[in-house]
Amino acid sequence: MNIETALERVRTGPQGPETAAFFDFDGTIVHGFSGLHFFRDRLLSGNVGATELAAAMLNGMRGTETEDDFDRFAATVFKAWRGHSEQELYDLGNRLFMSTIAGHLYPEAWQLVGAHQNAGHTVVIASSASRYQIQACSDALGVDHVLYTPLEVRDGVLTGRVDGRSLWRSGKARAARAFMDTHGIDSDTSYSYSNGGEDAGFLAETANPTATNPDRTLQRIALEKGWPILRFRPRGTPGAKELVRTAAAYGGLIGSVWTGLGLGLLNGSRKVALESILNLGPEVSLALAGIDVRVVGQANAWATRPAVFIFNHQSQLDPMILAKVLRKDFTGVAKQEIAHDPLFGPLLRFGGVTFVDRGNTERAVAALGPVVETLREGTSVVIAPEGTRSLTPAIGGFKKGAFRIAIEAGVPIVPIVIRNSGEMLWKHSTLLRSGTVDVAVLDPIDVGDWSPDDLGDHIAEVEDLYRHTLGRWPVAP
Repeated sequence: MNIETALERVRTGPQGPETAAFFDFDGTIVHGFSGLHFFRDRLLSGNVGATELAAAMLNGMRGTETEDDFDRFAATVFKAWRGHSEQELYDLGNRLFMSTIAGHLYPEAWQLVGAHQNAGHTVVIASSASRYQIQACSDALGVDHVLYTPLEVRDGVLTGRVDGRSLWRSGKARAARAFMDTHGIDSDTSYSYSNGGEDAGFLAETANPTATNPDRTLQRIALEKGWPILRFRPRGTPGAKELVRTAAAYGGLIGSVWTGLGLGLLNGSRKVALESILNLGPEVSLALAGIDVRVVGQANAWATRPAVFIFNHQSQLDPMILAKVLRKDFTGVAKQEIAHDPLFGPLLRFGGVTFVDRGNTERAVAALGPVVETLREGTSVVIAPEGTRSLTPAIGGFKKGAFRIAIEAGVPIVPIVIRNSGEMLWKHSTLLRSGTVDVAVLDPIDVGDWSPDDLGDHIAEVEDLYRHTLGRWPVAP
């Protein structure tokens, strides 16, 4: 089964909160084992003693064949958290998610979670990890229900002991069953997803189990039972190939910029320089990176110009993608910080980009004033209405600036929806991955009859348009 089949199964199946979708965490929602990041953080900060390190290594070498093995391993690991407050661990979980774990999120898992949410299903993350390791991700994904291994807490401070039984193997299966009984869930219409053989019982609690990225044990079980198998693209650690591709892509971009500047100088035209850079730079750089851009609705990029083009910001790769789609006669609005970027700062300034200080509303509004004149003079403008890049592909709340500019200039809004750019270049990464970025240029939106009184409602409709497009990607005609 591929991801599109899995998504279609959810869309066409039973709807409503009586149907649940249970997701394992490590290996299913995120690539790898999130606990390693917590352990590495303590190790690098000097908070892991020789006894703790030796015990963890010994239990790791023994393996976790039985539930007693896992409980012994969990007791060793969680003992290290004794004396720390819950808030400290929540803060650590948030920091590690933002700096590392979010970059290991499977986009396919996010799509599945979103499909279940759009179907009105009750979505649950179930893991043998502690809540502190999962909470930041569940918040980012908008998942309200989390099943986890409980840790003993007294007066807000951890004792270092597990409070009852861990959610491993039968423990996770029992927790899923108890949740269904408590919340009135129909197991006959519900779904479950996991990657490990130890979760066979957990998967069997619902009528729609799916082995996602299965290990050998689970793959054998799935084949025997006829369960569908779903594989996500491995994340892994970028290697030499990604390093070479990245260097080539940046080199190609720099070469294209100098070529464009040279052509502009020969012709005595800044416009020639800009158009040469915009046409040559993205083509060369993306090709060298091994990144293909697949566009649906390309005609909408030219249907009504000038326009305010808005896009969902996922990656530093987005400006290259937008340049490839829009080609010419546009400029942009960007955050003030990027003006100091040694590579993109000078290039964006040469392209007439307006830089906005997001920390000062008064200055930001003043900076956007000339943008209206730019539109009236015939040059389109590109803006990310979310204001900042998200750690997940989920759509954040849109700010009003882009829409007010369009209303004042009397030009339409054209939504550009980008899918997968964060997978090619994650927010905190510097290395490019090869692959395909999908782009949908949607129909222009006439804002001529919008008023300040109903602006919020219109913006909410546009946000929903983005969520719907990401949840059910349009097919090229």
